[in-house]
Amino acid sequence: MVPLNPFTYIRPRQTARGALVLTGHLVVSGLNAAGELGRLLVAVIRALVKEPQRREVIVTQLYHIGYLSLPVVIVSGIAIGLVMGVQGYATLVKFNAEVMSGPLVNYALVSQLAPIFTALMVSGRVGSNMAAEIGTMKVTEQLDALRVMGTDPVAYLVAPRFLACVLLLPVLTAIACVAGMVAAKILVVDIWGVDGGAYWHQTRNFMHAWDTFVGLSKTLVFGGIICIVACRAGLMTSGGATGVGQACTRGVVQGSILCMIANFILTLLFNKLWSLMNQQ
Repeated sequence: MVPLNPFTYIRPRQTARGALVLTGHLVVSGLNAAGELGRLLVAVIRALVKEPQRREVIVTQLYHIGYLSLPVVIVSGIAIGLVMGVQGYATLVKFNAEVMSGPLVNYALVSQLAPIFTALMVSGRVGSNMAAEIGTMKVTEQLDALRVMGTDPVAYLVAPRFLACVLLLPVLTAIACVAGMVAAKILVVDIWGVDGGAYWHQTRNFMHAWDTFVGLSKTLVFGGIICIVACRAGLMTSGGATGVGQACTRGVVQGSILCMIANFILTLLFNKLWSLMNQQ
């Protein structure tokens, strides 16, 4: 009796072919998504330039995106500052350099942690709301009703949200930075007794205005990414309530991933620009 081969279910050719098909599908889908995002961004910029934005719509978006995001942004900033303060102090105290906790915590907050964590929090809170709201309007044919009335959905729905995200994300990031710095200072200086004068003196020595500029500049890109990705997910919604939930998930996940990729690329570009500026 011929023994059975336990690996007969493995078909290398079909597995390789399936992987190749999947890779090609992902590449094509990625290129299509990039093209759609680019076209939506161009349409939004054209609407901002050519069509006057309704004041009440912009004020509403400023309230929902900015004011209502303050609690989660402040709590996130405080949490990051406390964690960085604990880790920095626990590491530097071994070398009798605990006063260097100031530049360590504050530089990390301003240049990297506060911008990207604020973007992720806003993507989760605001991006999901945008995708769900616009997606619901899509499946209930409210977008078609806007077109029938002669109103461009991109100009009426997407452009004000884009403007509010781009303008408010630097403000929210600055608030998160301040909250994190204050929390770390209270923990390291007021509770653990590190010299406050040396703490802030070392911070001034190792931090520059360029670091603040880099951190806030990146948030402009993050705000645009969050809005464009979430609104695209909403505009492409189909399939009723299930489709709205899927659009909400896609908007948050894709926006968060693109923000992290953009953070890496922008960090490389700004570091290269800083090196070129110092060489001159």
